[in-house]
Amino acid sequence: MAGTLIVCAGPIGNLSDAPPRLGEALGSADVVFAEDTRRVQVLLGRLGVRAVTRSYFVGNEERRAGELRDRLSAGETVALVTDAGTPGISDPGLSAVRIAVEVGAAVTGVPGPSAVTLALALSGFSADRFVFEGFLPRKAAERRDRVAVIASELRTVVFLASPNRIGTDLADLAAAGSADRACAVCREMTKIHEEIWRGSLGEAAEHWAEGARGEVTVVLDAQQAPPPDLEAAVAETKGLIAGGTPASDAVRRVATGRGVSRRALYERVVRQD
Repeated sequence: MAGTLIVCAGPIGNLSDAPPRLGEALGSADVVFAEDTRRVQVLLGRLGVRAVTRSYFVGNEERRAGELRDRLSAGETVALVTDAGTPGISDPGLSAVRIAVEVGAAVTGVPGPSAVTLALALSGFSADRFVFEGFLPRKAAERRDRVAVIASELRTVVFLASPNRIGTDLADLAAAGSADRACAVCREMTKIHEEIWRGSLGEAAEHWAEGARGEVTVVLDAQQAPPPDLEAAVAETKGLIAGGTPASDAVRRVATGRGVSRRALYERVVRQD
């Protein structure tokens, strides 16, 4: 009978945020796979737990996959923890869960602090609908495409930034047409030097141009959809009509596609002509 994988969320900074059940889960496991075995020993010591640990990080996930599979297949209980937050959320862990599912192991978890939701709460922006973008890509083409998507996103956006790249990330987003968008930069949350900076994206790019110290999570406020472009809709509709599309069909198609009023478009295209 296959074992159990326990996905364990750890504190994002302050070790006092570790819940008692995290200690219970780590202590009950036959082995703890950790992003950094040195850092997890600090956490284990704080929780008063002793455990066998194995490293499991981006550079060795493929090599550790076989051992993880064998342990779960043998019926062992395996705990998975990263340096901060929840495994699999911009951290190693997705492969472990997939392996557990493949071998028929039970998958459960210990919830805990999250930089994503805490930053949302501290930002003061609407969290009814939001998207999480992780870290922005480094490769030029992929990065350009992602920045364009974020700049046009109407929902609240949360993304992570490395201390050395935050200035570039903010500058690229501001240059993509979002300079006036409200922004909150949450640095070192739950730690002694916690800082919540607020301003426009353009101001943020200037303020953080030289980088930052510590862990950084950025929140961009939701924005209003731009008003429909009636003139462009008129031009498109006239083009369709000139190509042989019946006026009523052309108006209906363009109004639906561009989100403009069908009546207003009909008035401009048909009755005024």
